[in-house]
Amino acid sequence: MIGMIMFGVALLMLMLGFPVAFTFGGVALFFGVFAEGMDLFAFMPYRIMSIMQNTTLMAVPLFIFMGVVLQRTKLAAQLLTSMGRLFGGLPGGLAISTILVGALLAASTGVVGASVVAMGLISLPVMLAHGYDKRLATGTICGAGTLGQIVPPSIILIILGDVLGLPVGDLFKAAVIPGVVLVSLYIVYILVLTRFKPETAPAMPDDSGLSRGKEIIAALLAIIPPLALIVVVLGSIFAGIATPTESSALGGVGAIVLALAYRQFSFQMVWDASKDTVKVTAMVFAILIGATAFSMVFSYTGGDYLLEEWILQLPGEKWGFIILAMLVILVLGFFIDFVEISFIIVPILAPIAEALGVNMLWFAILIAMNLQTSFLTPPFGFSLFYLKGVSPPTVKTTDIYKGVLPFILMQVLVLGLIVIFPEWFGMSSSY
Repeated sequence: MIGMIMFGVALLMLMLGFPVAFTFGGVALFFGVFAEGMDLFAFMPYRIMSIMQNTTLMAVPLFIFMGVVLQRTKLAAQLLTSMGRLFGGLPGGLAISTILVGALLAASTGVVGASVVAMGLISLPVMLAHGYDKRLATGTICGAGTLGQIVPPSIILIILGDVLGLPVGDLFKAAVIPGVVLVSLYIVYILVLTRFKPETAPAMPDDSGLSRGKEIIAALLAIIPPLALIVVVLGSIFAGIATPTESSALGGVGAIVLALAYRQFSFQMVWDASKDTVKVTAMVFAILIGATAFSMVFSYTGGDYLLEEWILQLPGEKWGFIILAMLVILVLGFFIDFVEISFIIVPILAPIAEALGVNMLWFAILIAMNLQTSFLTPPFGFSLFYLKGVSPPTVKTTDIYKGVLPFILMQVLVLGLIVIFPEWFGMSSSY
């Protein structure tokens, strides 16, 4: 039972607010020395070297760099302005434009925090000024901002590809349809809500002085650059021209080209973007190293076998396991980050899924969709904190919590559809 006690202690420390990487590493060290002694950690340098030599994980800092550079090119501002003019004349038009911009930012940057902050700074004041319900406005921004979790290129899909031993390109392809379905569901929700409650999202009067044709041209000019980058990055992967790691390098170069095109390029901007990239990458890899130590000790103490034996005895076999796994990940998402779940929980569940004959590609997409909700679920959803940090004082935390509930339910609905009807999404539940 040492492994299970160790797991419980780690979760408790995370909920108390201890740093993630040090929690995993410290708990692993304490219980490892208690169970076996320091000799157990003799192979840790080799494990760390294996992580550092993993070419798949090289895509993580490169995609982060691409996202940070694009965030500094004022791309989101131009997209939101143009799309707002294009759809603002419709009830809920600003919300629809926010969702579409969120999808484009997700496909071109993949950085949730940058998307939420950018839309919170630009779109939220406009929506509130035009009489939008605060809950609808904040929920829309948080829901659209978290699309970067499922819409490729997604950092979580790269991490899951490494953890589960799956080709990242296949994960990117499999995530396209769920991402499109989720975006469509968001838009349908806005349309239905404004049909019955138009006062929650009134139409924005046109005061730009531009003709309809010029508005469309302005919107296209704002959309084409990020769309071109998406085609270069994802198209090169889907066509088999480049690996995800190579395409992430293309994305970084493409982001610099866009910075030049938008006249936002400077060596100071590249330096600042590089520093931000190093900070985020260091956090991810520190967690990965701590999680590696944790999983090594957990496996050595027999925790994985005990858990596998217990789960295999559940009723319903494969479907019982899938339901339990999704519930566990959903609940843990209320309290801990997607990176910790990916590096600690997923490696424990993966061997059991394989033993039950579960299609691992399908399983990975289920996990990614589930982890997306961790950005929205109170009390520790990161998107909620990002938005609150840039919201005016009139927007209360309770407004944001209430606003994200419909979007959480829509994400859970899409997750349920992928579980029940995987063939709708071009997948199968079994090998």
